[in-house]
Amino acid sequence: MHHTPALSSTRHVALAALAACALIAGPAQAALAVGAATPDFTLDAAVGGKAFRFTLSEALRQGPVVLYFYPKSFTSGCTVEAHQFSEATPKFKALGATVVGVSNDSLATQQRFSVEACRGQFAVAADEGGKVIKQFDAGFTLAPSVADRISYVIEPPGRVLAVHASMDPDGHVGAAMAAVQAWQARQGKR
Repeated sequence: MHHTPALSSTRHVALAALAACALIAGPAQAALAVGAATPDFTLDAAVGGKAFRFTLSEALRQGPVVLYFYPKSFTSGCTVEAHQFSEATPKFKALGATVVGVSNDSLATQQRFSVEACRGQFAVAADEGGKVIKQFDAGFTLAPSVADRISYVIEPPGRVLAVHASMDPDGHVGAAMAAVQAWQARQGKR
């Protein structure tokens, strides 16, 4: 079979793009280990379509925070994960925990996502430029401003209680819930 130079060139570009995507999609390893201090941050966020400023240290005054990073609003895996967190949010709230998702999407995108995928149950924050993603070492290796799928449970006043890193959206809610429940049980024993 004979290939024309243009077709061959197009094929090489397509193969190079696929290879680059595979490298970028390789998961990062969460650098913040259990027990590590977390950096404080403030980001524009939305819940139920309404914009506000989310500050980690303020949320921690109420109890633990489930801070989950995800790659891109409105993609299939991220939408599945948001649905799972929205269904679990009432139980997290009953345990005194706050749920917040973070990606490098714009605030306008997060406002829509907070209604459509998060169903108004929890906030999603806009980390355009990926500053907070980088602070939590939650980015992809070759694209550090794009969030990997990493969930942290942070206990007051700001220490990592648990980490769950997996591109599979299933498992994040369960791991976070188990960590919050264990934390809550320890609080009752004090």
